[in-house]
Amino acid sequence: MAERMRRILIAIRDLGHVPKNELRKTGALARAAHASVELFHAIELPDPAVGWPETATKAAVEGQRSAIAAQQQGRLESFARDPSLRGVSVTCTVSWDYPVHEAIIRRALATRADLVVAATRAHHMGARLILRNTDWELIRHCPQPLLLVKSRQPWNRPVVLAAVDPFHAHARPADLDPRLLDVGRQLAQLLHGTLHLFHAYMPMVTAAPAPIGTAPLMVLPPAAEEAHGAEVARVIGQLAKSADIPPARRHIQMGEVSTQLAAVSRRTHAGLVVMGAVSRSALVRLFIGNMAERVLDKLTCDVLVVKPRGFKSRIATASRDPSWLRSRARPRRGAGGRARSSAARAVLPPVL
Repeated sequence: MAERMRRILIAIRDLGHVPKNELRKTGALARAAHASVELFHAIELPDPAVGWPETATKAAVEGQRSAIAAQQQGRLESFARDPSLRGVSVTCTVSWDYPVHEAIIRRALATRADLVVAATRAHHMGARLILRNTDWELIRHCPQPLLLVKSRQPWNRPVVLAAVDPFHAHARPADLDPRLLDVGRQLAQLLHGTLHLFHAYMPMVTAAPAPIGTAPLMVLPPAAEEAHGAEVARVIGQLAKSADIPPARRHIQMGEVSTQLAAVSRRTHAGLVVMGAVSRSALVRLFIGNMAERVLDKLTCDVLVVKPRGFKSRIATASRDPSWLRSRARPRRGAGGRARSSAARAVLPPVL
């Protein structure tokens, strides 16, 4: 994405409501970058290929599937005519594929999308621990930069806040921070905004001797804490200088990352936070979580999640599309077959 944004994929899950926020913000980006846009929907309705009676003919099932796909395609095409996308080359694609996050990633890889746009919703704690929500899975597995649209506020010369961690406290690759700043700079330029840098660090602590049976008292000589803070400021200063970010736009905070980042984003009226994410095993996620996930719920602005360079998604590039007969023979697999959908191109008149 840091080279040039040519193709943007908007993943639309709910066809019952026009995704105004996603369309408006994607349209602004696409016009500024001269990029094309694809509206994509993975069909979640029960697949007739796995739900019809055994007496149904293949032609009847395929006819039903085609009718459902055509209806969903028509809905996407109505979204493509939204004024927010005027002047943008738009295509619409629906697909029988499952699960949704895998379908989105497969489509993004197939079209070589430079950016994936999705809406995010609030999640309860149980949903976060179960790890079945589409946006959580996209955060972990989507190799392309992922824009999670949370705010209804339009971008108007926004503050783009890049959250960096040069000390790699969360097992981030060393080259992730420069990429975050590159992506943040590009977005700030496209949106005529300003790039800010954020970093939060925890204070140093030392365990003092305490009587047996009592909790140890945590104390620290003031000079040690000052030296620690000075070292953090030095390293962050070097990183900010390499990205031409002036001191007034550098935000170094002591405290827990998610709390401090949310506070700084509010104070600077940030329109977009750019942050990194690394994929972890399910067991590690269960106990320590993923920093991107912990931060997401506390932010009220939009979030762009960026993976390290060279990140390879483990999502299979081929959809779960056994033949019509095989999908009928394995109904418990859930999604059934995937019919290649038609892609309708809608080139809309320019604004100017």
